[in-house]
Amino acid sequence: MLYDTTKRVLDILLSFILLLFFLPVIVIVSIAIRLESPGPILADTPPRIGKDGKLFKMYKFRSMVKNAHEMLTTDKKFKELYEEYKKSGYKLRNDPRITRVGKFIRKYSLDEVPQFINVLKGEMSLVGPRAYYADELEHQQEKHPDTKNAVKIVMSVKPGVTGVWQVSGRSDINFEKRINLDAKYAKKRSIIYDLYLIARTPFAMLSGKGAM
Repeated sequence: MLYDTTKRVLDILLSFILLLFFLPVIVIVSIAIRLESPGPILADTPPRIGKDGKLFKMYKFRSMVKNAHEMLTTDKKFKELYEEYKKSGYKLRNDPRITRVGKFIRKYSLDEVPQFINVLKGEMSLVGPRAYYADELEHQQEKHPDTKNAVKIVMSVKPGVTGVWQVSGRSDINFEKRINLDAKYAKKRSIIYDLYLIARTPFAMLSGKGAM
């Protein structure tokens, strides 16, 4: 399919260029993370669900304390926080696990920069739906049973570094609206539309709107 081939070529070229462009940022952020708190530079989170339900390791800069995800789901002292996390669409406005560096890089989406490596590996695309955790997607479908068809459509394409929901409010959008926006994108896909969404992404990053 011409679209898929063209999209893959653009993914490779633009990701390589963007990695070079963000190289100084990558170095500075890596040093800042290492100096502020113990733990890896990249986030130690569970795999995400990709195209056709395949699991993959998403690369993101660590914006939380070490073992943050495991801490939230298994530590009894975080039980109430975990329930709030699930009720609020797997996002927390005041998350005590986020570091000072993490708060800054999340606000401007700098924690997402390593995902260009996922794009080069073919696990993600520059533009596409959000990549979910398996437990998150299962719980959200139980909570919103009417979204199951939309989820099936979304799973038919690669997740993206950016997409419709990212440039339309980011974390301010709830799951039901987000998954339907992504399903609409999956059915509407075109190179022109992808380029339009890529062009809007820097403004969403700089505004910090809806970031958590």
